[in-house]
Amino acid sequence: MSARYFLVAGIAFLVFYLLLRNTLANKKIQQRFPKYSDYLREIGYSIITLFIFATVPLIFIHTEAVSKYTLLYRDIEEKGWFYFWGVFPVMLLIHDTYFYWMHRLMHHKSLFKLFHLVHHKSTNPSPWAAYAFHPLEAIVEAGILVVFLFTLPMHQLNFFIFFIFMIIYNVYGHLGWELYPKGFHKTKIGRWINTSIAHNQHHHYFKGNYGLYFLIWDRIMGTVREDYDEHYEQVSSRRLHTT
Repeated sequence: MSARYFLVAGIAFLVFYLLLRNTLANKKIQQRFPKYSDYLREIGYSIITLFIFATVPLIFIHTEAVSKYTLLYRDIEEKGWFYFWGVFPVMLLIHDTYFYWMHRLMHHKSLFKLFHLVHHKSTNPSPWAAYAFHPLEAIVEAGILVVFLFTLPMHQLNFFIFFIFMIIYNVYGHLGWELYPKGFHKTKIGRWINTSIAHNQHHHYFKGNYGLYFLIWDRIMGTVREDYDEHYEQVSSRRLHTT
């Protein structure tokens, strides 16, 4: 997982923060750039998080004394390819639900400083902020693997594919640029999708837009920021520098 994370976040950082920094600067969600000390802090905590993330599957998947009690199966033909691919949307919905309520709980004043403050030090996040968690938050974040293992029959390849997608979407959410097109946030599908702008607002203001992949729970619970649509339109309407 460590190599995949550094590959995805590294490519995003190289393209947006180094190679095309000046060309794309006007399209950046927050016009300023983080300090180099911010990047170093994010990378440092990401390394700790990756260690914790690697430990959880080591215990629950690769330790036979534990894995035999899970719903993990070894042969794809046991459930068939239809089930193998069909389980991914369910995983997304379960993870998004887990994340939304866990995330909101960590914003409670009695838990925020202990669990979530480290992540929110990135008020203007970069791709390296995707896994920049306090160790306690990293343990909670890794808990989704345990939830999956004891609620849904899954092949190990399901986890491999799903967590690659999770890394990519997390990096996108902290990218600092919006990749969805202008007007996407108001389409029938787009209004339910969590965007980089939505999550950037969460980092900037510390309130609202708590979802991970979707805005389903945010819309149900009324926690989509009131200025989200306006901000999306404003950012997506900016032109690239031509000089």
